[in-house]
Amino acid sequence: MWLRLRQIALVAEKLAPVEQAICDVLGVRVCYRDPGVGHFGLENALFPIGNQLLEVVAPIQEGTAGGRYLQRRGGDGGYMVITQCDDHTPRRARVESLGVRVAHQFETQDFRNMQLHPKDTGGSFFEIDEQRGAGAHDADGPWEPAGPDWQQAKDTSRVNGIVAAELQCGDPADVARRWADIAELPISAAQSIALDNATLRFVPCTDGRPEGLGGVDVRATDKAAILAAADAIGAQSGDEQVYLCGLRINLV
Repeated sequence: MWLRLRQIALVAEKLAPVEQAICDVLGVRVCYRDPGVGHFGLENALFPIGNQLLEVVAPIQEGTAGGRYLQRRGGDGGYMVITQCDDHTPRRARVESLGVRVAHQFETQDFRNMQLHPKDTGGSFFEIDEQRGAGAHDADGPWEPAGPDWQQAKDTSRVNGIVAAELQCGDPADVARRWADIAELPISAAQSIALDNATLRFVPCTDGRPEGLGGVDVRATDKAAILAAADAIGAQSGDEQVYLCGLRINLV
């Protein structure tokens, strides 16, 4: 069985300014806006980064889960780590055997979704999904949440992949163990888990914010252009880092 990092979701108080900053700095384009998230009182935008996706959701009404998450974490930030598996059935059985609650799930003809409860996983929302149908396991294959033709919006002139997600935790060792148990993967000495295409790192909370998805590593194809664009809007946070939607984006 394999497990890939396929999508990173962020949550923002307002979508439009964050969307503009992401496009301006990372040089990416919106590929899809999912009308289905309106059911949860949200709006969203998805951006291809190579053959993975970056999503931003924002509440459009009071009392949403996204809005409550914004309050808990003190503003915009990382929301979900979304993975793709090749066989959903044993993944679901594993979650049930561990007693981990499923916060949300759905199934369509070609897609199976399983979003785990963050109180049971720790760190962040952990989602395990399966795409089915023609080309489903191709690295650049279909991904139902990103719409029918997400590949048409790909622009790799500045970035072409998400190679790590960093989860800040009150107890990194404990949260890493829980995620490793769910994923059925080993933990390294550095408190990280290697997926097929990316690494999950578990680190202490050091930025004054509570547990959550604090950063990602993005493979940059034009680091200078990214840093210049970030500097122009006050979003450069280091020699090789930008800060967008409350997320540290390390350029590697």
